Amino acid sequence: MADAHRLAPALDRLYLACIWLAGIAIFLMSLIIPAGVFMRYVLGAGAQWPEPIAILLMMVFTFIGAAAAYRAGGHIAVGMLVDVLPAPLQATLARLVHGLMLGVCGFVLLYGARLCRDTMGQSIAELPILPVGVTYLPIPLGALATAIFVLEHLLAGPQKHRPVVAFGEG
Repeated sequence: MADAHRLAPALDRLYLACIWLAGIAIFLMSLIIPAGVFMRYVLGAGAQWPEPIAILLMMVFTFIGAAAAYRAGGHIAVGMLVDVLPAPLQATLARLVHGLMLGVCGFVLLYGARLCRDTMGQSIAELPILPVGVTYLPIPLGALATAIFVLEHLLAGPQKHRPVVAFGEG
């Protein structure tokens, strides 16, 4: 438990990095997608690059953002399931959910890393300088960040009370 408290500042930085990466990704998507539509349908000269870049940014937003959401307790469906049970059962089910989440993270980390490795030599037709494997990197990286936050939750409890996580509340 004491080790988890010593790691809290580093985990706060990881959390903020996840928030910023996900936020920048969604911001850039909000610029790139309309620009691509404008170029294609208004100018009649559609570029090929907006779609693969938007897909990459969506991967970053989804998998890196999910890690931050897990730390902040933003997975509503899991919380709703646990909250309706009697208190003694809640703690048991919560540990089970975190254990299952670690298993999912391990699976996604392993197979996501393999996917990156196996496709690193391939290129995207629209952007030949961008290896396909790079576009898949958010999958294992997001799984790793989520696993770290799951372990933090198991060792130090929920983190939604921390000032960096509870930003703007209260």
